[in-house]
Amino acid sequence: MRFPAFLKEGGTIGFPAPSFGCASEPYRSAFLNAQKILNEKGFGTVPGPNAYAGDGIGISSSPCSCGEELTQMMLADDTQALISCGGGELMCEILDHVDFDAVAGAAPKWFMGYSDNTNFTFLLATLCDTASIYGPCAGTFGMEPWHPAVEDALDLLQGKKMTLHGYDGYEKESLKDEEHPLLPYNITQKRQFRLWRPREGCAEGEARLSGRLLGGCMDCLVNLTGTGYDRVSRFAEKYKEDGILWFLEACDLNVFGIRRALWNMKHAGWFENASGFLIGRPLCMGEEMMGLDQYDAVTAVLGDLGVPILMDLDIGHLPPMMPVMTGALAEVSLQGQELAVTYECK
Repeated sequence: MRFPAFLKEGGTIGFPAPSFGCASEPYRSAFLNAQKILNEKGFGTVPGPNAYAGDGIGISSSPCSCGEELTQMMLADDTQALISCGGGELMCEILDHVDFDAVAGAAPKWFMGYSDNTNFTFLLATLCDTASIYGPCAGTFGMEPWHPAVEDALDLLQGKKMTLHGYDGYEKESLKDEEHPLLPYNITQKRQFRLWRPREGCAEGEARLSGRLLGGCMDCLVNLTGTGYDRVSRFAEKYKEDGILWFLEACDLNVFGIRRALWNMKHAGWFENASGFLIGRPLCMGEEMMGLDQYDAVTAVLGDLGVPILMDLDIGHLPPMMPVMTGALAEVSLQGQELAVTYECK
């Protein structure tokens, strides 16, 4: 696994828009303030050609333009790390225009983003053997004041903090809108991490998991399953001695969509050599349909793999989100409601 050099003090961050850009509010104001804050912290900032574009469908611009922008910014030497402008809907369509061979052959560079950006954070690991960070997009750095999760994301990008801890609560409903683009997270819900163990089901107590991290947003992952971009079995075989520690979360999928997605990935052979699962809070948190809830949707499919499953973690669309170093080795511990994740770049 290739690990990029960490962002140094005074380094420069680039902002490509392979999914949505920052063309409208509240995203534009948040992005502008993010650059201001990062500049004040001593970092240079370079918006990509599509950062403020809005002529695309489900993404900032045309698939060709977005793919070429991402490739060029990954290869350029004027930035040391990239943070995606935002998530979106159709980043999968840019993949045919990304030169993965060139990216794999160049010096590695950190790329951070989540949601639709799974299409790149995941493929950087499985196609290019390059680590990335599944973490907040650019506008998040424009909030005032920063939540500790935002500090953690920048610290991880700099290699200053390699052990992260769960947060006290989470946001169910955001207060940010066009008139209030810089508001911080609206933390109203108390965390409630859940542990599921083979033969025990949902249980209290302690758990320790380890392995090489791989995953992202299931909405995107199930779309990649079985395509020409699906090299997961090769990746799982290469790193089978480490075990694959999967982190997964969902955006638009309801509880049945989550169950179908996991069934699809499982039957595609993705979960061979899995050492455990880290499941983030889905946007459908608390939803139940026809007797199926978000927990049974996961355990009914993954339960027979005989590995522990942690659920409702700080990963994904219900912030705050813990930045996840995709491709890294990780040690994860849960003691009651105390969660700790330690990354190792090897």
